[in-house]
Amino acid sequence: MKPTLTPYLNFNGNTAEAMRFYQSILGGELTMQTFGEAKMARTPEEKSMILHAALKNDGLSLMASDGQPSQRVKFGDNIHMSITGQDSVKLKDFFTKLAQGGKVDMPLKKQFWGDTFGMLTDKFGVHWMVNIVAPQEPGEKKAVSW
Repeated sequence: MKPTLTPYLNFNGNTAEAMRFYQSILGGELTMQTFGEAKMARTPEEKSMILHAALKNDGLSLMASDGQPSQRVKFGDNIHMSITGQDSVKLKDFFTKLAQGGKVDMPLKKQFWGDTFGMLTDKFGVHWMVNIVAPQEPGEKKAVSW
């Protein structure tokens, strides 16, 4: 098996809501386990918190957790989820739906490297980049490779 890179997000008690939101847009199978189910809850409030969630579809994999129950997650600008592909209809739909309730940081539009690209911050504070790869002529080289 080839090594893979899977984004792992941490939330402050709303992992289940966030992962259901992402599943409604990206599709795939979602599994979640609570701290209570894993018998790791130290307080009644921790029982329903998500210890581990995984969303997997044909080409995407995303994992998440409510993190350490005793320590709040601090959100920053250092991580972006990046989705790249050639299916412009599907990727435009992902972009539009992920932006609902959030903020478009850079609208989807054709870029200097030939692809259509945009950035947004969803309603959970997660940053996303969507790159729709333009068809290439045989032997053509792009300025940026996604």
